[in-house]
Amino acid sequence: MKFEFFDVTADAGFWAYGSTLEESYENAGLAMFEIMTDATQVSPVVKKEFTIESEDKVSLLYDWLEELLFLHDVEFILFSKFKVNITPLEEGYKLKAEVWGDEINREIHEQRDEVKAVTFHLMEVNKENRYSVRVILDL
Repeated sequence: MKFEFFDVTADAGFWAYGSTLEESYENAGLAMFEIMTDATQVSPVVKKEFTIESEDKVSLLYDWLEELLFLHDVEFILFSKFKVNITPLEEGYKLKAEVWGDEINREIHEQRDEVKAVTFHLMEVNKENRYSVRVILDL
């Protein structure tokens, strides 16, 4: 299972999973766009690359999703494919991302909920048998 949603009043929440930290972040990106549309209908024809640095894994997760939401809002792109590489720094972490998607087309892409913001509320990054990340989004 890549991700699962849970009920949050007036917001959207999900757990995303992965065998690696990177995979859990990739699946968090997919879950966020699944809230907005049927991501299986989004062709990976537009590629974007970016790098972010944050002081810890939770802040990195927040910044990752915020950057995706920023690109969505500014360039009107829905993303459906994610490749993340995370490396530790002396203080914090660096995330290099390649993401693919398509410009929003309401004739093709189902319109679901609009994500207004990523929140730090209850956000966490865990590792037991696998990585799991918890995210709550403001709708």
